[in-house]
Amino acid sequence: MDVTPSEDVRTQARELALKLLYALDVSRPGAAPESAEAEVRKVLEVEHQSAAVSDFAKLLTDGVREQQAALDKAIQDAAVNWQVSRMPYVDRAILRMGVFELLHMFDVPPKVTINEAVDLAKKYSTEKSGAFVNGVLDKVFQTLCPQKV
Repeated sequence: MDVTPSEDVRTQARELALKLLYALDVSRPGAAPESAEAEVRKVLEVEHQSAAVSDFAKLLTDGVREQQAALDKAIQDAAVNWQVSRMPYVDRAILRMGVFELLHMFDVPPKVTINEAVDLAKKYSTEKSGAFVNGVLDKVFQTLCPQKV
């Protein structure tokens, strides 16, 4: 299957956004905005991505940061018997990004969002994380995205 440039850019951007969200969550949870911005700039400098990749990654990262409380509530409601605060950092970042896309990015098909998140979980997290991410995002999609069904 051929991948269009925009799909490839978004795939790379999601991976970069995951790195940004992970770095922000691990290094300084609840850090001051200027400190968080410095952390984002540091990761972007190291990654050397194209402007299109960096811009979309920053859009995702900023959206997740701005909506984090609502995203965490949606994840918590969907993740039965799990506390968001106790989830692995990588899984939590992937879920936040996926829920943000499902709830706020109407140009992205939900199946693409979920598949990309599952792929990231399989690549960067544990053996069982792909199934976990899939289950949580599918439940969020089914319960909170009736306009997309």
